[in-house]
Amino acid sequence: MARAIRLAERGMATTQPNPRVGCVLVSDGQIVGEGWHMQAGAPHAEIYALQQAGARARGATAYVTLEPCSHHGRTAPCSAALIAAGVTRVVTAMEDPNPLVRGEGHAQLRAAGIAVTEQVGNPAARQLNPGYIQRMTQGRPRVTLKLGATLDGRTAAANGKSQWITGPAARLDVQHLRARSGAVLTGSGTALADDPALTVRLPGHGVAPDGRVVPWHQPLRAVLDRRLRLMPGGRLFGPGGRLVVYTAAPVPESRAEALQDAGAEVIGLPEPTDPAAVFTHLASLGVNDVLIEAGPTLAGGLIAAHRVDELIIYLAPSLLGSHGRGMFDLPDLVGLDARIPLRIRDVRAVGADWRIRATPEQQEKETH
Repeated sequence: MARAIRLAERGMATTQPNPRVGCVLVSDGQIVGEGWHMQAGAPHAEIYALQQAGARARGATAYVTLEPCSHHGRTAPCSAALIAAGVTRVVTAMEDPNPLVRGEGHAQLRAAGIAVTEQVGNPAARQLNPGYIQRMTQGRPRVTLKLGATLDGRTAAANGKSQWITGPAARLDVQHLRARSGAVLTGSGTALADDPALTVRLPGHGVAPDGRVVPWHQPLRAVLDRRLRLMPGGRLFGPGGRLVVYTAAPVPESRAEALQDAGAEVIGLPEPTDPAAVFTHLASLGVNDVLIEAGPTLAGGLIAAHRVDELIIYLAPSLLGSHGRGMFDLPDLVGLDARIPLRIRDVRAVGADWRIRATPEQQEKETH
């Protein structure tokens, strides 16, 4: 199973909105086939492994990081393929939380006389797809808030300039975060001030088990723009992932038409400042993971509303002083009892900077 998990990781930046899955076929103590899912619409991990094994799949044991699918989607069911190939045992790390599958794949295998062992290597397998699991079980994507700041907590100088607080290694690390996300979301203030592209600009590409080159995933780009201040012509309207602008309903037709003509989709929401409505809509588009790259107003609002599942903060070895822009605009918190507790998950050097991964304790309680 450990090998299957490592294989699944090869699809971390390409499988959206599908889960990352790895599969290893073992016969007489030898690996006879292996595969991983690389891209939506392409063969699943089990199919690649069966193709590699050929006739050696008969009588083999399949180790799969996720319950084999049992329904016809863009591809045929993997449970049926395993049965047809003559596999005699299937070991899975976890049940697929997708309501179209949930337990049915295991049931089909058992009905065909195949021995099924579940929950082997479950914690590591769950770490492959936290956003997919959350979308399928709670109807909302997993939200990660990314920030870059100086050691004194400043994200921009007094004149508003923020490029570049962190170094090249940290900026490359952010590119990997984007590639693993189904959507990158920002506010209209940041979009107007920084003119970001919010695209993945990683060197190289992914490779499927059959040797096919697969480009890195370009996330959907989302902008919260309650007053529809965004204007066509910025980098957001250049090449990249789908662009969605969330604004207040009813939508001003003339402004919306200009954005739509430039390639954006304009979505009017009764409460566009309510992150729950935005995240619910993104989940309906198949987004598993949302990366927030925004200023202190949106960052503080999301934290205060308990809508952030994880924070990733890059701290640069520099100082900007009290007139620089802070990380969060939070409501006045009176006394230490009102502070927002975080649980530090990981701290490590990324080039000259430090990367901190943390989870809000309140959000952990709501999630679990």
